[in-house]
Parts: sequence; C-alpha cells; structure tokens
Amino acid sequence: MLLPLSLNLHKEHKTIGLRDSFDLSESKKMPTLNLFTNIPVDAVTSSDILKDATKAVAKIIGKPESYVMILLNSGVPIAFAGTEEPAAYGELISIGGLGAGVNGKLSQTLSEILQLKLSIDSSRFYIKFYDSPRPFFGFNGSTF
Repeated sequence: MLLPLSLNLHKEHKTIGLRDSFDLSESKKMPTLNLFTNIPVDAVTSSDILKDATKAVAKIIGKPESYVMILLNSGVPIAFAGTEEPAAYGELISIGGLGAGVNGKLSQTLSEILQLKLSIDSSRFYIKFYDSPRPFFGFNGSTF
C-alpha cells in the first residue's frame, strides 16, 4: 500500500513543497520486543543480547533488522514461582507475522539467548505475543 506523504518547509517566507510516497507493504510487521530480567546486565552483554535478539526476531518473523526494535530492562525486581532466582519476561508486539509456529520458534530462540548470555533457565522465562492491528501501532508521527 502506498500512502502519500506531504511536507511543507517554511524558511524565510518561502514554502517548499515535497511530495513523496512511503511503501508500507514492507513494514507491515514492525516487531518490537520488550525484555525484562532481574539480572543486572553490563553494557557489553546488553549489546550482545540486543544484537542477537534483533537478528533472531528479524529472521524468524521474516523482516529486515532495520524494522526490529528490542528493549532490554535489566535489574528489574522479579519473583517467579515464589523465588527471585534469575528470571525473565518478554512481550513481542508485531503487526502480523505471528502464529503458533513462529511464536514457538521465537520463544525457543529467545530462551536460548537468555540461557547463553544470562544463565536464565528456559523454565523461568515467560513471553507474551501481541498481534497488533495497524491503527494501534504508531511510527513516524502517525499509525500504520
């Protein structure tokens, strides 16, 4: 789908008009992953997790990495099964691209990243998947 994009720039009493199109067919999924863990994470490990999770989400959902956003919140107080042992929680939001098979692969792969980088057992990681309607996902001052 092509949407018209208009922009008027005002400078010294002159108006410059710019007319262009933005192709949303390639950006319809825009996955965003929010990760929370009770483990304090240093900058190097954080960067590794962000890179690995970006690659995994992009590959599994089938989108370029340039469309993926990952947020890592470390040192968050979390109790899981009544203990404060290492644990994590995630929420993945996407416009389409999710389903039973994809969600299972994402859960497995993200669990492996957390196990490898933070020693969080997969039995202490929950992830929730949201398939968001286009009007409920904003980008670039608008919605999809």
